[in-house]
Amino acid sequence: MHSTEEEAREETIRMLNVYADFCENVLAMPVTRGRKTDKEKFNGAEETYCVECMMHDRKALQAGTSHYFGDGFARAFEITFTGTDNQLHYPHQTSWGVSTRLIGGIIMTHGDDNGLVLPPRIAPVQAVVIPIAQHKPGVLDAAGELLKRLQTAGIRTKMDSSDKAPGWKFAEYEMRGVPLRIEIGPKDMEKQQCCIARRDTGEKAFVPLAELESAVAKLLDDIHQNMFAMAKKNLEDNSFTAETLDQVKEITSRIGGGFVHTKWCGELSCELAMKEQAGVTSRCMPLKQSGTTGKCPVCGKDCTTDIIWGIAY
Repeated sequence: MHSTEEEAREETIRMLNVYADFCENVLAMPVTRGRKTDKEKFNGAEETYCVECMMHDRKALQAGTSHYFGDGFARAFEITFTGTDNQLHYPHQTSWGVSTRLIGGIIMTHGDDNGLVLPPRIAPVQAVVIPIAQHKPGVLDAAGELLKRLQTAGIRTKMDSSDKAPGWKFAEYEMRGVPLRIEIGPKDMEKQQCCIARRDTGEKAFVPLAELESAVAKLLDDIHQNMFAMAKKNLEDNSFTAETLDQVKEITSRIGGGFVHTKWCGELSCELAMKEQAGVTSRCMPLKQSGTTGKCPVCGKDCTTDIIWGIAY
């Protein structure tokens, strides 16, 4: 609750940006910031803002919302406060939140046919150490030393010294989405190196043991950047502009989703027609509007509002 409309609106946008920043800089999920239509906004809210993401199957996910309520709920429930002028006022309210749907969002944005691909900045285990030929002298000690060094460097690391075969371990941690797999065996020990495999690309590289901590830290950052870039490319490759209802229908039916940008007159009847005839719902009106004039794809009226349509879960 806030004493003024200005403070409440500022908090609404601030939280929207907190969620957008978290999605992009921690979860590697590119977002579109926007405002919901009156039909899609939260009941009782004056304005609802959202961050919309595209999953790898080209469907839309509303990743988080932030609502400005005005003083409507305060008036309905007779909530007041004494202001600096010693008079009673109704407070202005906000509401905002994300939920466990973000877990699904991570899976559906980054996962592949081999299992999870976890963004390094939230992965419970960022690197797993796998000893190769661990029955041979010194291998377990060498692997344990790598584990200790990485943990000391603040990298969330575990070691799997179970009696399962290395191939089984590789598949297990690939399925679990661990960003890095670090292998060390007798030959690596002789050469004072280890082999590091990336989950996002499958690439392998041999790294001198003396450079272990810096190499792993850099790889984790590189993985985040690459995962974000791949998700952004999916978003860009499956975002289209349409001028007519038939074009919207053709695009979404052809690729099974996508984001379709059009103009919109603001009429509820046109929004409902898009859902009934094209099978899409309004995702948001982007905060960054082009300012250009076009025609509503349903009624043909001249209008300036940019809007995004998509198929959502």
